[in-house]
Formats: sequence, structure tokens, C-alpha cells
Amino acid sequence: MAGMNSTAPQSSRIVAVTGAGTGIGRATARAFAAEGAHVVAVGRRSEPLGDTAAGHDRITPLSVDITAEDGPERIVRAVSEAYGRLDVLVNNAGIVRSGALGTLTPQLIAPQIATNLVAPVLLAQAALPLLEASGGVIVNVSTSVGQRAWPGNSVYAATKAALELLTRSWAVELAPHGVRVVAVAPGAVDTPIGEHQGLAPERMAAVREWQLAHTPLARIGRPEEVAWAITQLAAPAASFVTGVVLPVDGGAVVA
Repeated sequence: MAGMNSTAPQSSRIVAVTGAGTGIGRATARAFAAEGAHVVAVGRRSEPLGDTAAGHDRITPLSVDITAEDGPERIVRAVSEAYGRLDVLVNNAGIVRSGALGTLTPQLIAPQIATNLVAPVLLAQAALPLLEASGGVIVNVSTSVGQRAWPGNSVYAATKAALELLTRSWAVELAPHGVRVVAVAPGAVDTPIGEHQGLAPERMAAVREWQLAHTPLARIGRPEEVAWAITQLAAPAASFVTGVVLPVDGGAVVA
């Protein structure tokens, strides 16, 4: 089996993280770097990526739009040219465009499908030769609400539910090639994803109130808590774990 049970230690691994300019992506890039891995931090905007890498000499910013036609190939080419290998791919980038049925437009739907679903498929596909060679890991970042109803955000939740199905399907497809595929499903986490979709402060406060009411631990999570789960699932010690979707949501899914 190609690349099965890679013995590459944490400190020598090469990791690519999308959506690494803020939130969970930034925390994940820094968590892997703290373990000694070399991290390629991918995002659309160079300034936030620079902030992610500031003070972390093992993080290399790479400004690429993952939804661009040549985006996946550019990312994989940059990783290959710089390091010659890839051990972990974290598909974290995601966008939300709220809208209840009856108000949805192609302009609301298309970017979410492109970023949250199509881009991870094409990036994983482009990275597959490198991942097979290293016995690598794909970590998809879903959402715990993808397993429940989310009124007003059904398209976003649907893209993440699809990403979970891809996780399970790829885990079976790629197991003979020595590649593991896992996912984390964050709940309410303190990230700027709401601000990025242009929510007014009062609307964001209402969202947080709803999230807290549906979170048994009664608090908002931190990006670092999700990053911990990602690094643990991607660790060599988790070599017998594949196809799993791990909620990191304060109990929201089971409530």
C-alpha cells in the first residue's frame, strides 16, 4: 500500500491549511508550527496571512484564491517546489451567506458551494499524489450544525454536510493508498466568519444568543480548541482513525 503508516515525526511534517488568515485556520497553522511542522498558510488576503505567520518562522503565507480555476494546482505546486512533500491537508476555508428559502439567489448560493464544497474536492484531488507518497492525512472542517437544522443558513449547512459525506467516502476510497481522511465539526466558535458575511453587531449578538442556547457547555469555543482536535486527528498516533467526524461543539450535536 503506497505510503501506508507514514513514520514521519510531527517535527518534520509539511502541512497546508486553507482559510489560514483568521480564526480556526490561523490557530491550526500555529498549532502545527508549534509542534515543529512546516506550514503553508493559504488564504485570499495577504495581510491576515502575514499576521498569522508573524513570529512563527515555520509558517509560510501563500496568497491564493482556492476557488480560482488554477487555485488548487498553484497551491500544490508551491508546496511541492518548496518542500517536495505534503503530509497533512486541512480543508478549513469556508464562507457563510445567510438566507431563508424564498430569499435565496444564485449570488448567495454559488460562492458557498464553490468555497465550501467544490474547492476542497479539487484541492484534495490535486494534492493526492503528494499525500499518497507520504501516507498523509486530509482533515476537512465541517460544522456541527450540518448534522441538525439551521434555519436561515440551510445552504451553508448543506455544503458542510456534503463535506462530511466526502470525508467518509474518501476514507474508504483512499485507505488502500495509505491516506487517512477525517473531519472536525466545530460548533459555536469565536471566529470572524459572521463579520465576514457583513452581519451587523446586533444581528451577530442574536446569533451568539441562539448558539449559546443550543450549547450545553453554555459558552463559545475558542479556535485553539478546534485546532487541538485537528492536530490530534492528524497525528501519527491516530494512524488507525479514518472516516470519523469529530464534533468540537460543547455538546451541541447531542443536546
